[in-house]
Amino acid sequence: MNDLVIIEAALNGVTPKTVNANVPRTPEEIGADALRCLDAGAAIVHTHNSDFAVDADRAADLYLESWRPVLSAHPAAILYPTIGFGTTIVERYAHHDRLASAGAIRMGIFDPGSVNLGAAGGDGLPAGGFVYVNTFDDVRHEATECERLRLGPSISIFEPGFLRTALAWYRAGKLAAGGFVKLYFGGDRGYFGERDGGASFGLPPTRRALDAYLEMLAGTDLPWAVAVLGGDVVECGLARLAIERGGHVRVGLEDYGGQRRPANADLVKEVVSLARELGRPAASIAEAAAILRLPR
Repeated sequence: MNDLVIIEAALNGVTPKTVNANVPRTPEEIGADALRCLDAGAAIVHTHNSDFAVDADRAADLYLESWRPVLSAHPAAILYPTIGFGTTIVERYAHHDRLASAGAIRMGIFDPGSVNLGAAGGDGLPAGGFVYVNTFDDVRHEATECERLRLGPSISIFEPGFLRTALAWYRAGKLAAGGFVKLYFGGDRGYFGERDGGASFGLPPTRRALDAYLEMLAGTDLPWAVAVLGGDVVECGLARLAIERGGHVRVGLEDYGGQRRPANADLVKEVVSLARELGRPAASIAEAAAILRLPR
């Protein structure tokens, strides 16, 4: 078990300011918030642009505008974007090329599956028609681009089937170096900024659910982290379980669905404190990169 805990801060996602006024949305806000999170103890920062429906060049420009002050203060910062906009995976992934060429990212998206994402309807049942689609051919493109661009794959696990696919790549020796598994559990509140109805996907944030994922990961050397989408990863006890079992933690207002209105740095500090209490201090940027064996 590694003695250090990697903390990832997911700053915004689709969470609007109407849910939490502390969510950074403009490039200036994102850059300043990322610096606060790194100073608080985060080693990785994940952000979205406020304007999703833009082409790859515009998306890259917006990310770079947000991240320039971060890279100026922390040239080795571990930053990565979300998937982009377009009708094909080539279009949706193209901004990674520009960001890698600019030396701005060290990790890339690797989403090995598809999932229904939605909110609760008026009757309390899952509703909505959005499916986040990643075909096996899409997954292959993401894997190939991570290898070509020397990016550590940020491996998003929304459902157990996602992990089965990721492990197929790992066991075939085809997964790019630097992979980091993110186990996303579904909380009691929704993922698209709504406050009620629960997440429409994922295992619940419980000990048994974590055990199921860890059974699947047994025999691998892939580092992993937990996150609760639409919940509070610390308050529900999952962060503690993960740290006790050698894992890492993702926090941030992209995911957070608790009762409070914290800032991102507040959530990072809570994990820093918990990790210290459990005898596993927060990893620095350099230490996290070494643990993950990032190629860049």
